[in-house]
Amino acid sequence: MTNSNSPPSSLVVALAYDGLCMFEFGLAVEVFGLPRPEMGPDWYRFAIASVDQKEIRSTAGLRLEVDGGLELLQQAGTIIVPGWRGADEPVPEELTDALRAAHARGARLLSICSGVFVLAATGLLRDARVTTHWRYTDKLAARYPELTIEPDVLYVDNGQILTSAGSAAGIDLCLHLVRRDKGPEAANSVARRLVVPAHRDGGQAQFMATPVPSAHEGSRLSPLFDHMRQHLDRAVPLRELAQLAGMSERTLLRRFEGATGTTPARWLQAERLTQARRLLEESTRSVDRIAEICGYGSATNLRHHFRRELGTTPTAYRGNFAILPQD
Repeated sequence: MTNSNSPPSSLVVALAYDGLCMFEFGLAVEVFGLPRPEMGPDWYRFAIASVDQKEIRSTAGLRLEVDGGLELLQQAGTIIVPGWRGADEPVPEELTDALRAAHARGARLLSICSGVFVLAATGLLRDARVTTHWRYTDKLAARYPELTIEPDVLYVDNGQILTSAGSAAGIDLCLHLVRRDKGPEAANSVARRLVVPAHRDGGQAQFMATPVPSAHEGSRLSPLFDHMRQHLDRAVPLRELAQLAGMSERTLLRRFEGATGTTPARWLQAERLTQARRLLEESTRSVDRIAEICGYGSATNLRHHFRRELGTTPTAYRGNFAILPQD
């Protein structure tokens, strides 16, 4: 399943500049630049365009060989701005002119993290919804008050212009674009090679205020997580969970929140929603049956949670992302 609103070209061009943010650049290469013969002949083509007419060095001091200059943007269907050398660094007029011209031809513009400052400098984001790393939202708002900034999301898709939050959220946005262009099966395949979740909704919060659990805590709770996943179809009382973990209920709640940033009940709801999504994508089971399997009890309850968390319905979600043909 591919999107009918395809870009004018399959060529994805990533910008490179002196002081290049290597992590963000690497995301673009990993998703769009690696050979993927399993995807067939219609996969993306990839090129690197230099912003600067001089040697490109990354933030780590690595020298980079590029495929050309800004003239490559004339051929691109998608242009990726992988960060920028600084929120206060000026954007060359030659670059903003080239991006505006590419946009006018129908090319899509995608920014990762601080790359949104480059897109904002073009004037193309006026009155658009955008996001960036939470550290930059105040500065972006002060400099470009005409923008509608979404500070607590992973990415925003405006159709022809897409922006992502902090560095790792660029993975989510790139996979989202693959899913939009090539369908969920292709996005799932890329995600498996990356060993990352195939889909995190763009509206998910950027960060969690709690620390990552220690290896010891994670290993101690892993059997509990497995047990909860295996029994999504029924309510698991806190008392039962505490017994399985060998802790008091109060201790379990404290340790669970320290390890996951949430309560067992909310964690279970998130797992149920993830399972429901997977079944809607990969099976032909009815919505009623999926509701039963995932512990929602009824299709009405499942629809309620879908609307609240995802802003859509199970049927609409399946229509957009189903891998298998529906009857």
